[in-house]
Amino acid sequence: MPPTMAQGYARAYQSQSVLTASPGHLVLMLYDGALRFLGHARDALQAPEDSPRRIEIINTNLIKAQNILAELRASLNHDAGGEHSANLDRLYDYYIRRLLAANMRKDVEPVIEVETLVRSLRDGWAEMLCAHETERLQHARGVA
Repeated sequence: MPPTMAQGYARAYQSQSVLTASPGHLVLMLYDGALRFLGHARDALQAPEDSPRRIEIINTNLIKAQNILAELRASLNHDAGGEHSANLDRLYDYYIRRLLAANMRKDVEPVIEVETLVRSLRDGWAEMLCAHETERLQHARGVA
């Protein structure tokens, strides 16, 4: 199968996944996307400085990660989330500012810092989703 055909199938699968995902899984997908772009930016920042397109790759991937974090921040429900929502808002703001600094200075350290922190949030979110799903299944079976 030609690579372009495989890429088309992958895009269709991803598009369908987004359309059918629960809100909780959409947040997980956003975290995964941010981590993917942060990883690409980190790799480019650690590449030799004479690498072609290095600056473009860094800039593009950091902006994509910032956009995802901005979307996560904008989707917070401050009425329902209370203090947790306010804390996440401050975290996302900090992450975005650190990535701006990394992009301006072409410094890998803020990227590594944000990548570590976002991974922690992502893993906690995934654990919460698994616990919620287990609870839901047990309740559906009449176990709870």
